[in-house]
Amino acid sequence: MAGKQKISADLILSRARFVITCDANATIFTNASVVVTAGQIAAVGPAGEIENLYRADQTIDVSDQLIMPGLVNLHTHTPMTLLRGVAENVDLQGFLEIVWDKEDRVMNPDGVYVGARLGALECLLGGTTTTLDMYLHPLETHRGAAEVGLRHVIGPVFFDFPGPEKLTWSQRLEQAQTWPEQVREITGPYVPLALMPHAPLTVNPEHLAQIAAIAQESGSLVTTHASENITENEDTQKKYNATPTELLEQAGILKHRTVLGHGVHLSSTDRTTIARRGASIAHCPGSNMKLASGAADIVGYRAQGINVGLGTDGCSSSNDLDMFSVMRLSANLARLVRNDPASISAAEIIKAATVDGARALGIDDRVGTIEAGKEADLITLDLDVPHMVPMRDPHTAVVFSAGRGDVRHVLVAGDLVIKDHQSTRVATNSVFAAANEHLAKYF
Repeated sequence: MAGKQKISADLILSRARFVITCDANATIFTNASVVVTAGQIAAVGPAGEIENLYRADQTIDVSDQLIMPGLVNLHTHTPMTLLRGVAENVDLQGFLEIVWDKEDRVMNPDGVYVGARLGALECLLGGTTTTLDMYLHPLETHRGAAEVGLRHVIGPVFFDFPGPEKLTWSQRLEQAQTWPEQVREITGPYVPLALMPHAPLTVNPEHLAQIAAIAQESGSLVTTHASENITENEDTQKKYNATPTELLEQAGILKHRTVLGHGVHLSSTDRTTIARRGASIAHCPGSNMKLASGAADIVGYRAQGINVGLGTDGCSSSNDLDMFSVMRLSANLARLVRNDPASISAAEIIKAATVDGARALGIDDRVGTIEAGKEADLITLDLDVPHMVPMRDPHTAVVFSAGRGDVRHVLVAGDLVIKDHQSTRVATNSVFAAANEHLAKYF
């Protein structure tokens, strides 16, 4: 009698040594396979069971690798790859003074496009599959990142002043109204709509209220910088007699899905408000430490019910887009802040870098875990390397031993965008050349 016919699939990642799922039970499979069909995870489980049920057009042997969800960078400025290293040994205010001058000259539509391609390539090669990216000329930035294969969440940026884009406030509002139609014209994986006021210090309360109204109308999430350092808090208090969080609450921003970049210096009232409103914090320890902005108490935030994701910030403040570095810094800094080596586990850090980031964006029903029915945003890590031997606990190894150079394959919505450490979408040398050619005009 003929055997039972197998179910057809597009791809099987076959016989991984470990699969970290990041599901509610923190399940880890050993000797397991993941099946991908039509951009989604069709099945995950023991390799023998899975491969008795499915056959695929393509099978990739990952028996020397670990599979985990793609990383979610919850706060970054991707095109600032072009400004890597321009503002060193300064605090946040000194950094902004230098960078805003450079942006005015360098980051035109052509610049953000090539910078976004370079940044998206760096992200994907390092295992990041989703970014929440606040930057100038959002349409050109989004086009560049999407071409490389990144799940790239971006939206119109708001300042009270014209800024490098030389836009009036009315023009910024018009851009926000037309953004849903504009972003739909660029093909790529699903991304939610977003609006991006730079900060309560640079967008006045009346304008914040207008952004809140557009968010209500369009169903957009909102992301902004908030309480990154003490000077920012003091300047905001002096100008408005309120904290950044209080201004966001008064304007109605926090009634909508909100991601607060940094959130280092939050009052107890701020924390209570953020938790009550269900807003999220994007913790950026590398940038916060480099600019001496402070150390956020993410263990305390989580204990109060605040969702915390992880981010790199931009390359001109943290110098790279390495989420593995961010995970390790987050774990070690949290333990130092709490004076407790058991204050946060490696498994919790990985969730912050995956499903908790996806939850902040409202897409945790789509990505962030390895479960049947989710979109296949997946990465594999090489395990046969000295720093991953022996393997006692996969969660601990990912946070405290692994690095972005270990990333072998990357899938975004089932599309194999990185294969054997190489982009399948763009020629790496051409991305480098375009970036250097653009910079040569200004430096």
